[in-house]
Parts: sequence; C-alpha cells; structure tokens
Amino acid sequence: MARRRQGEGHETFVERLIREAQEEGAFERLSGAGKPLPLTGGELPEAWWIKEKLKREGLSSLPDAIAIRHEAEAVLAGIERLDDERVVRERLEALNARIRRINRTAVAGPPTTLAPLDVEAALERWRARRAAATPAPGLRPR
Repeated sequence: MARRRQGEGHETFVERLIREAQEEGAFERLSGAGKPLPLTGGELPEAWWIKEKLKREGLSSLPDAIAIRHEAEAVLAGIERLDDERVVRERLEALNARIRRINRTAVAGPPTTLAPLDVEAALERWRARRAAATPAPGLRPR
C-alpha cells in the first residue's frame, strides 16, 4: 500500500497515485472506457449505488413474497414459447418448489399469499393454447 511521503499534501499524494497507476497501465482496457459514467447529468437518486450494484449483479431488492410473484408471471409467460411438454412441467414444478420454500421460510416483508400452481391444470391450458395455435394437418392458413 502506498504511503504519503513526508511533507506531501493529500491532493499531491492522490495525484501521484493516479499518475503512477497510469504509468503502470492500470487504466488501460477497462470496461466502459470511452463511455459516459452512468447516472450523470443531474442529482443522483437516493441509494443509486445500491440499485446499480443490484442491476449489475442481476439481483432483486424486492422482498421474496413479491419477487416470487414476478418470477411466476415470467415463468407462465415463458412456457407459452416452449414446445416440449416435459420442459414445461419441469419449469412449473421448479417454480412450485420455490413458492413452497418462500411460503415456508419468509419471515420479513409482506406475507406470502401465492399458492403453488396446479401443474396439471396449467399443462392442460398450455396444451389447449398450442392446439388452437396449430392448424390441423392438411389445412393451410389464408
């Protein structure tokens, strides 16, 4: 760790550290080089750095009881694009396992009110939507 030299002011010390780091190439090939800094151009929102870190890390600041509702919506929307019933069943069962875990363990935040999904009923709706979207053999859409 670099130390301030005797008689060296704080600003001079910081400038020296920056210059030495530049000479060593510490600032070369950094991600985001040449791009504007995020959140510039005005007053920063409260706790901006926490929100940015959560976004970078792909984490959520939502309580589990609310986050699982968003996850359930995303899973249900995502299964519509799937072609394999086995994969649909696996995703629904995995979602149910997470719902049960959160219902069992969440102690902070709002209460959990999302019940596990009826996998068979969801699969039946998925099959019906696929059948309605697929034209019968020998028929061509106009």
